[in-house]
Amino acid sequence: MHISPLISDLALILISASITTLLFKWLKQPVVLGYIVAGCLISSQIATTPTVGSTEDIGTWSDIGVVFLLFALGLEFSFKKLFNVGKTALIASLVIIFSMIILGLLVGLALGWGVTNSLMLGGMISMSSTTIIIKALDDLGLRSQKFTNVVFGILILEDLMAILILVVISTTAVSKTFEGGELIMNICKLLFFITIWLTFGIFFIPTMLKRAKRFLNEETMLIVSLGLCLGMVMFATSVNFSAALGAFVMGSILAETIEAENIERIVKPVKDLFGAIFFVSVGMMIDFGVLREYAFPIMVITLTVIAGQVFFATCGVLLSGQSLKMAIQSSFSLTQIGEFAFIIASLGTSLKLIDPFLYPVIVAVSVVTIFITPFMIKLSGPVYNFLEINMPPEWKVFIERHAFSRKSALTESVWHQLIIQTVRIVAVYSALVVAIEILSVKYFIPFVMTKIEGLPGALLASAITILVISPLLRAMVAKKNHSKEFRYLWGTSKFNRAPLIVMIVLKFFLAMAFLCFILMHTFNFAIGFIFAIAAILSALMMVSKRLKLQSIIIERKFLYNLNSREYEMSKKKDLSPFKKGELSKHLSMYDLHLADFEVSPFSECVGKQLKNLNYRQRLGIHVVSIIRGEARINIPGGNEQLFPMDKILALGTDEQLKVFETELSLKRNISADEATKREVGLEQLEINRNSILVGRTILQSGIRDKAKCLVVGIEREQKTMMNPDVSTMFKNGDLVWIVGEHEKIKELTNHQDQVSVVEAQ
Repeated sequence: MHISPLISDLALILISASITTLLFKWLKQPVVLGYIVAGCLISSQIATTPTVGSTEDIGTWSDIGVVFLLFALGLEFSFKKLFNVGKTALIASLVIIFSMIILGLLVGLALGWGVTNSLMLGGMISMSSTTIIIKALDDLGLRSQKFTNVVFGILILEDLMAILILVVISTTAVSKTFEGGELIMNICKLLFFITIWLTFGIFFIPTMLKRAKRFLNEETMLIVSLGLCLGMVMFATSVNFSAALGAFVMGSILAETIEAENIERIVKPVKDLFGAIFFVSVGMMIDFGVLREYAFPIMVITLTVIAGQVFFATCGVLLSGQSLKMAIQSSFSLTQIGEFAFIIASLGTSLKLIDPFLYPVIVAVSVVTIFITPFMIKLSGPVYNFLEINMPPEWKVFIERHAFSRKSALTESVWHQLIIQTVRIVAVYSALVVAIEILSVKYFIPFVMTKIEGLPGALLASAITILVISPLLRAMVAKKNHSKEFRYLWGTSKFNRAPLIVMIVLKFFLAMAFLCFILMHTFNFAIGFIFAIAAILSALMMVSKRLKLQSIIIERKFLYNLNSREYEMSKKKDLSPFKKGELSKHLSMYDLHLADFEVSPFSECVGKQLKNLNYRQRLGIHVVSIIRGEARINIPGGNEQLFPMDKILALGTDEQLKVFETELSLKRNISADEATKREVGLEQLEINRNSILVGRTILQSGIRDKAKCLVVGIEREQKTMMNPDVSTMFKNGDLVWIVGEHEKIKELTNHQDQVSVVEAQ
């Protein structure tokens, strides 16, 4: 029987990957390295091992792997997190990204690689590996440490920067040059489409998932999620964006839904499978001859990544006002390049933007930096202790003063807050209106006017379009005109009133401009007449109570969908009367912070009460809340027990939380004999004439209470009673079927030695 080369190649990839990953797991190394080694082994570079038959098919599998990797990253990313990363992550990431790009450019030029290769090198070494960092922190038990919040914030912004770099690559592939004007236009186009996708996606998809929830088991949820992902991929490629961008955006949309964690869980095996194929294909593209030829550049770039990330990340975190300890811990965690570098290098190579040698070089650098990541994280502690002892006193005072001044700085001005909020509102609503008008002008208006010719068709088409966009235009103009910031500025000084009025007038004229655009595409009236109609329509929109109500309903639905995950989580994690974010600010000066943990099913603490575990006295840990399924227990009492998969919200210092996490993960020592004894089976009890059970009911016998067993049936006079009632009385000759542990039944038999036990055959 003939087997398709696609199946044989896939079998070879997975068999080789399974062998290498088991080996790397045993060596306690990241599995990504195992995949790359597997790719090297089955490539044409090594003649002694089997080789894949069709590299084109592997390229297709690899492309699918990139899509699902980016989809999974989007599920973890969430664009809303971008607005919550804080100034620390924002300042630090900007310092790291731009400094590393410039450093990579200089290193590439010094190596004589040309501007394009050097710029691409800078982009690839500017981003750390989210996957590797999370894995390393988990393995080292550091996920609960305070500095990890800063690291994750930086990684979020670096992921966004990677998406922008992918857009730059696509733009350059078309124009063959780095033209500034065209690049800016494409970035604006990217921001426009992301706004449209996110807004419409968040408005409709969570509602769709909520209404279809009763039909969504794990199978259908997987199909729906991957269908949405690939649908967005097709749409993104149809408007000349990369497939990776479409997958990333859809993941970010689904990250805002209530089902986000469930989707992330069920998609993970698919992502792992195709991700493994992608990383194996990366290993297959490594040219050992190139590695030997470029051994010196590989060493130089590796040292550049390590030294550059340590220096610039430390400076960035310090500039944001954090302590030296947090800066050192954060910077030493970021000293690697990972999956995005592979994706960028792969895309650049396929589009012939970079020379072929750069791909295996960057993979080699990535392998080295990934390998040393755990050691670099461990090294951060000794380095900090060394600097703390040997740093000049004036430097230490300067850093401490800078950190204190940043933490105690006043909030942004009211004007600044109002302007930022207004610009954001105008930008979002304008993008939505533009998208609707483009669709209307390109498809809807021509369709209506071909069916209904003349003035009636123009009136109908323009009226429907204006009705659709009118709630958005009204919200754009009226939003923030009665906010607390607006009222404060209006009442504080008369000099504030003129700028506030100008702001409203500008928004009003912008709404008129959108209306003029539609009217000009449907009527051949004079410009002045169209302008007058637009002014009248805009004024009517502002005074319409029905339109105001409609805009409020639309906005509330959008905000509910956007925050639905937080609403659901607040039911579980509400710290009333405290808020987690505000509480963290007050505790930061004592190095206390809140962290989430999950109780392992095999943990020694399972089934024990909090008063017996005594975390507060032994470890200094305060258990603030226990989340168990849909229920939450805030400020639990001492009699509360811990169960498998409980989510615990605990308060403590880094050191205390690390010990606490270790205790939660400690496994119970159960011997094989004990495990065998505790196996549940089905056995029979034959009730003899002299048995003490004769004349007693099931409830009175104590079989359930004393032996922890369950009576499931009684055979009496050739009749069988299944699931007998607890009031059923035992009689001589009864054959009782019992489910329970063999040892428990044996204890019951010994206690009632008048009862004979006959094991079920």
